Amino acid sequence: MYTMNNRQLKDLLYEQVARVGKALASPKRLEMLEMLAQGEKAVETVATEVAIDVKLASAHLKALKEARLVQSRRDGKRMVYRLSGGDVAQLGVSLREVAEAHLVELQMALQQMMAEPDRLASVGRKELLAQAKRGDVIVLDVRPADEYDTAHLPYARSVPLPELARRLAELPRKVDIVAYCRGPFCLMSDEAVKLLRERGYRARKTFDGVSEWQAAGLPLARA
Repeated sequence: MYTMNNRQLKDLLYEQVARVGKALASPKRLEMLEMLAQGEKAVETVATEVAIDVKLASAHLKALKEARLVQSRRDGKRMVYRLSGGDVAQLGVSLREVAEAHLVELQMALQQMMAEPDRLASVGRKELLAQAKRGDVIVLDVRPADEYDTAHLPYARSVPLPELARRLAELPRKVDIVAYCRGPFCLMSDEAVKLLRERGYRARKTFDGVSEWQAAGLPLARA
């Protein structure tokens, strides 16, 4: 029986860990993981959201699957993908936080997103949770309804962005609104805040999504 020496064993161990790093070495794959952290998606949906064709999306998802980061199932003629575990979503959050701490370019891009600080929620996560529980603020989830059903911030209301304009009557004008979507790189909450403010609502956004909330050890709710 062949036995590896210590150097060969060490090389093998790092090689296996590097499989994950190689799978993550693509902006589109990172965006796909963020999407799948919201719930399982058909490959066609993933392709549309990340603005590539289905064939290329399938290739990216195959690379993620080979690294055991995602799993798939067949639903009729469709292939549906999901994360292999909650730890994969937390890996995405950790990777982004490390990048933000060390990459000036990313810091500058995020500062551009925060050009209007009055549009950002000024309270921490636990205080926001307490305010939502008391009814002092409305936490507005503007993601698609199926993502809300999979998991959402506690006490959040679901009003998908495409429906927001025609459902404004459901939102009281005298209560502050904090919108959120898929995390700090998601722009749906920016669009929601812009619309709400134009219509006279007191609206802000939070960079948090379900992955950030979960990584912080805070509870999530499910439909």
